[in-house]
Amino acid sequence: MLPYATLVEAEAALGRSLTFSEVVWFRYSARMPDYLLYYHTVIFLLVICTLAPLPLALIELGLPASVSPFKIQPKVRHAPTSLFQCYKDVMRVVALGIGSFQLASYPVVKFVGMRTGLPLPSFWEVALQLLVYFLVEDYLNYWIHRLLHTKWGYEKIHCVHHEFTAPSGYAALYNHWADVVLSGTGCFVGPAFVPCHMIVFWLWISLRELEAIETHSGYDFPWTPTKFVPFYGGAEYHDYHHYVGGKSQSNFGTVFTYCDYIYGTDKGYRYHKALQAKLKVPSTNYNEKEQTNGFKDDRKFD
Repeated sequence: MLPYATLVEAEAALGRSLTFSEVVWFRYSARMPDYLLYYHTVIFLLVICTLAPLPLALIELGLPASVSPFKIQPKVRHAPTSLFQCYKDVMRVVALGIGSFQLASYPVVKFVGMRTGLPLPSFWEVALQLLVYFLVEDYLNYWIHRLLHTKWGYEKIHCVHHEFTAPSGYAALYNHWADVVLSGTGCFVGPAFVPCHMIVFWLWISLRELEAIETHSGYDFPWTPTKFVPFYGGAEYHDYHHYVGGKSQSNFGTVFTYCDYIYGTDKGYRYHKALQAKLKVPSTNYNEKEQTNGFKDDRKFD
């Protein structure tokens, strides 16, 4: 909640006129408690997880000939019932798992000093904070991901996410609730150590989820802007991790590839790529035996 009753008071406190975006923010948040602003994150995730994967699902169901060459596992097609069930499970996990995490973490948000007031951050402040958050989250979740691929972590928690051996956009948050909480902790550490404005936090969580949807899309589109991001993994990189499944000790990086390279956990993937290049086999030509609609036939439920 802003400490100004009117725009005139806000401008007097700042010693200048408000920008257009600051006026919009003032009118929206001036009388809204900070905890309600923080809980907007769940709403954003519900909307993003509903709308962002929808074009991918429509492509999957229609699969026009112009798009089929970009499908990473071309022999696997997700049925409408499979996609819809995945979507329902994701909505439940977001609402309950992430919603509970938001309720529990609000005192930390207040303690570290995440702000909601004026002025709004500059472009460079936002850009630098987002860079820090992506790097911190990627490093922490690399190790969390490796932990979840130990025997206990995989069998008790992470196997749910790997029920899709050929992922789809809706599978990005298809997880056990504990998996969501652990991953959410990795996303929260950066803003906790480098506090930001609430708008930056919303942007960070939204971008991170859009990235997860892309890497789980099942399509390696050559025109995606992320192709220009250094050390970015992308859909093909993460798809290999799902294809290998529970036995995978490769490609643990959630966003970037540098941790896998440094710690040697991309050797299987690099060998796979080198072998394909030697045999001149398309990189998307996996052997999808023992799969039905992207599920392993021996899938478990926790």
